[in-house]
Amino acid sequence: MKFHRVVLACLLSVLTGLLIVACTKSGEKKIKLAFVTNNASDFWTIARKGVEQAHSELPNVDVEFRIPADGTAAEQKRIVDDLLAKGIEGMAISPVDPDNQTQLINEAAKQVLVVTQDSDAPQSARALYIGTDNHAAGLQAGELIKEALPQGGKIMIFVGKIDARNAQERYQGIKDALKGSKVEIIDVRTDDTDRIRAKSNASDTLVKYSDVAALVGLWSYNGPAILNAVKDAGKVGQVKIIAFDEEDETLAGIKSGAIQATVVQQPYEFGKQSVEMRNHCHARLGRTPPEYH
Repeated sequence: MKFHRVVLACLLSVLTGLLIVACTKSGEKKIKLAFVTNNASDFWTIARKGVEQAHSELPNVDVEFRIPADGTAAEQKRIVDDLLAKGIEGMAISPVDPDNQTQLINEAAKQVLVVTQDSDAPQSARALYIGTDNHAAGLQAGELIKEALPQGGKIMIFVGKIDARNAQERYQGIKDALKGSKVEIIDVRTDDTDRIRAKSNASDTLVKYSDVAALVGLWSYNGPAILNAVKDAGKVGQVKIIAFDEEDETLAGIKSGAIQATVVQQPYEFGKQSVEMRNHCHARLGRTPPEYH
């Protein structure tokens, strides 16, 4: 059975008790905000458009969009430190390694309003999370895998960093969806957001595991990387591909039938709602950091 699908993941905004406090009046000065990504993927181009749209609608806000060149927690820390030194008043960040960045987020939250987007850090002092319910998205991906492999088979999963919470939750969702099925997960291969390595991981899998039935990419660039590896191996249609997000190559692969399905998020809303929510919080709460939490 052929099926080529684009599945929309649900957008989840998790709020703390942040807004259930007395309001204070903010000043007329422009609010300086920042949006920090976790890598340089094309996924963030869509999020940037959402940030820019919110910026255009909110004349009292200035927004700085920052992309860590190497996609590491260390580079994110340098960016956060720089933003704080510049006097930024609020930021939305997609933490690369939330378990090991809790202190960074907590320290920043003592000075400014911090929200997480795309990937959460729920044990930190972040005010709220804006992004996909990643476990639910993983469940959707798992169902798509079962549709692609009705007789079961072996699969390999690919992602930039398995330490990222969105990766962990998507992977867990997939495992939960596949329980009781005949689909076997061989392993997870990581690439540290290196597209060349991402393709190499897929190519190596196709050589080492000749019986692999499907390759699954959890981050946006993994879909194109897997697709190119499968094309080079001459296995289009033979090895099924399940992806995440809507990079141009992924959507082209869906259209051609080379990719069976992709789970699409709403990065535009990540960007837009992050700016709108922080502006709203500033307007309600004023700018004194202790009032944020």
